[in-house]
Amino acid sequence: MTDAPEDILQDARARLARILGSPLPAPLPGAGAPLTPSEARYLQEEGESLYWNELEWEHITDEEQLDGGPLAELTFPGLLAYVRGLLLNEVMPDAQAPAEPRPEAVEGLLRFLAGRVIELEAEGRGPQEPEADRLSMELVLTRRLVDLLLGLLHRIPREALDNADMESSGG
Repeated sequence: MTDAPEDILQDARARLARILGSPLPAPLPGAGAPLTPSEARYLQEEGESLYWNELEWEHITDEEQLDGGPLAELTFPGLLAYVRGLLLNEVMPDAQAPAEPRPEAVEGLLRFLAGRVIELEAEGRGPQEPEADRLSMELVLTRRLVDLLLGLLHRIPREALDNADMESSGG
């Protein structure tokens, strides 16, 4: 078992690099001054709120279920859009504000999700049905979400992420 969120992220990055056949591209640099602690906390809480709300919606509706299981891309559209916004590095010429990419905020969300993977793995040891099915689904979705966020952060082509999904599911 992995003990720290950093270990989960290191393993995920190594797996993606292996699939790409090269080191992951460095994230784009952040904009200007680093985030203040209150700004970082705010952005983190907004991302976590999106995670919990979209996950709960999936539990209520089960609408993003396919034969192969749930799809993180469809379960977490708001969170993925939020992360794309945090990483936005170009805006239209007539935009009211400049692009201010915040990769450090995405790293914070990745640490949260990796911590959630650890929690789900620990919770999944021994629960009774149907709790085991719910935890298993959350674990699959959260692991895939980590890959998707790493893909956005490191600008990894979607095809490579799909290969990572196939590798992690044993396909």
